[in-house]
Amino acid sequence: MLENPASKLVLLLLAAVFIQSAYDKIMYWKGNLEWLKGHFAQTPIKNMVPFSLGLILLLELASGIFSIAGFLELMINKSRTFGQYGAILSCLTFLVLLIGQRMAKDYDGARTIVIYFVPAVLCVFFLGS
Repeated sequence: MLENPASKLVLLLLAAVFIQSAYDKIMYWKGNLEWLKGHFAQTPIKNMVPFSLGLILLLELASGIFSIAGFLELMINKSRTFGQYGAILSCLTFLVLLIGQRMAKDYDGARTIVIYFVPAVLCVFFLGS
């Protein structure tokens, strides 16, 4: 556990964030969809909310799965491949979420996403060096 501790910890953070969020979307799809329709009612994507929610769900699942696989890969054989995929995919997912929040003019929500984005970018850096 002492090798690449920052990368391992951030991968666990990303896995927890995205797996929990994907679980929430699956279990409470209708409620999330209704809330998001209102949230994006004044944006150019107002008619694409169901598609967008599905896309975000897939991105979050992939980000979470690759992040946990990357953590396990680092623990077992010290390889970084899945961790790099997980960290990069997580960054892309956060960017999609950030764009959505900015479109909805939810600047506090966008700021929150940036708080998660920073360690994800650091993880990309740690795993790439």
